[in-house]
Amino acid sequence: MGGAPPDEQGRPWLRKYPPGVPAHLTYPDRRVGDLLDDAVRRWPDRAAVVFHGTVLTYRELAQAVERLAAALAADGVGPADRVALMLPNCPAYPIAFFAALRRGATVVQVSPLWIGDDLEGLLADAAPRAAVTLEMLYPNLARGPSGRAIPLVYVARLKEFYPALLRPFVALTLRRRGLPTAFPREARVRPWKEALRVDRPVAPATQASATEVAVLQYTGGTTGTPKAAMLTHRNLVANVLQADAWNTTRRPGEEVFVASIPMFHIYGLTVALLLAVAEGGTIVLQLRPEPRELLRLIRRHRPTQLPAVPALYAALLERPELARFRLDSIRYCVSGSAALPPDVQARFEKATGGFLVEGYGLTEASPVTHVNPVQGERRPGSIGLPLPDTEQRVVDPDGDRVLGVGEVGELEVRGPQVMLGYYGRPEETAGVLRDGWLRTGDLARLDADGYAYVVDRKKDLINVGGMKVYPREVEETLRLDPAVADVAVVAAPDRELGEVPRAYVVRAPGASVDAAALIALARKHLAHYKAPRSVEFVDRLPKSGIQKTLRRELRDRAFATAR
Repeated sequence: MGGAPPDEQGRPWLRKYPPGVPAHLTYPDRRVGDLLDDAVRRWPDRAAVVFHGTVLTYRELAQAVERLAAALAADGVGPADRVALMLPNCPAYPIAFFAALRRGATVVQVSPLWIGDDLEGLLADAAPRAAVTLEMLYPNLARGPSGRAIPLVYVARLKEFYPALLRPFVALTLRRRGLPTAFPREARVRPWKEALRVDRPVAPATQASATEVAVLQYTGGTTGTPKAAMLTHRNLVANVLQADAWNTTRRPGEEVFVASIPMFHIYGLTVALLLAVAEGGTIVLQLRPEPRELLRLIRRHRPTQLPAVPALYAALLERPELARFRLDSIRYCVSGSAALPPDVQARFEKATGGFLVEGYGLTEASPVTHVNPVQGERRPGSIGLPLPDTEQRVVDPDGDRVLGVGEVGELEVRGPQVMLGYYGRPEETAGVLRDGWLRTGDLARLDADGYAYVVDRKKDLINVGGMKVYPREVEETLRLDPAVADVAVVAAPDRELGEVPRAYVVRAPGASVDAAALIALARKHLAHYKAPRSVEFVDRLPKSGIQKTLRRELRDRAFATAR
């Protein structure tokens, strides 16, 4: 008799796995810090971190981690405490991250972009025992009651991470941009330099890692109030092993990563830091994802991997000086956080000769769950196949019935990378976790081979008089006009139909297009009820730290306009 092997029963995607990618992996009960310890043993003298002329080998990185861990211990920070990291991509981030974990503390990820009520709410929720930040960010951190209540704050000057000759220019640039440069002199503040002078042995924490929380990772807030996903050591180590196994082009001890995506975001943390450390990679840190500087970093450091978001790949391709730069060192790129336009993928692969594959994940899954095969069949518009030991299904709105091939419903995933739950929110945890299955909130369909296609966010669905409209479908149609550089479609209130689509459009430089032309384009390709009823042209769309469109802000704007 025929039929699939037992592992393939109900998991057709396993048949599409490329050679060399196993269906199952072994997940040792290890801590995240063990990834760094392994790298130090295997590649002690290899460059681990590079930042504007500052280079730390893996041995030197580990020494800095031990010294900061000793300072944390001297100040009473240990297991069960929480340490907030409010840092951009600079050497302080990996040092502080691994030092906090070495003490058995939980890392609280804080975006440097957050201010006001958002930041105050996060700090009140997490109640960190200590924080690590830069002098230019300290005033925001300390502004609210919860920020002022943090007992210990380790503060570094950004210029400390630059070569001596460049430090005066760094300070001058900060002043010109109106950023604080004065060092805080409060009793609770510990200067970074002094903390790294503490030289005493500190034994690493040894608690079991399977259920111990390593990171409190706050959701992006694109659809509502941010919540902290509790990601355990096992979650993060498992996702690193899964992503590492998927990349069949990897060369341990030889890879060079450019970390443009922020490490305070889960995508950057896992794919640009932890995965790089697991592969003994050199991590070239970029303070912020600026395309012109990124091209210079590529020319100087010849990276082999460039994890990024679609907007950054597109921005690189649009740089007028691109032809002067060689990108052929880049062999492997994973695009995440938003849909990857097929033309961007094709043009980038032509420019590099490497692979650019679309992946998918979410904060609650550490984050990667799906990636298109690197050396296998990639299907346009698909987020790819589940990683090893990751299950998927599409269910009806109530979650009671598993849907068949081609039917649109909510995507659910299950695997070792799925979070423990939301910190301090048992009811919301119960709403998204069921028998190990994580409700992603994304509407998707599966084809017969198990490739997944995300249709849209469940919360972004527009209900036009009972008819469903997926914003992503409308946006892809409007992008057919070359005058559209960026676009977002959201629900706007309507007296007769309840909701109708409204488009916010950024014109391409020098291009001209009006609302009537775009509405006509949508009506040519889509059912009329799906076409936007109105178009507003804007200079830019509101974005999160990783360039994800903040639809919530646009919906609020659409409703305010209607009122």
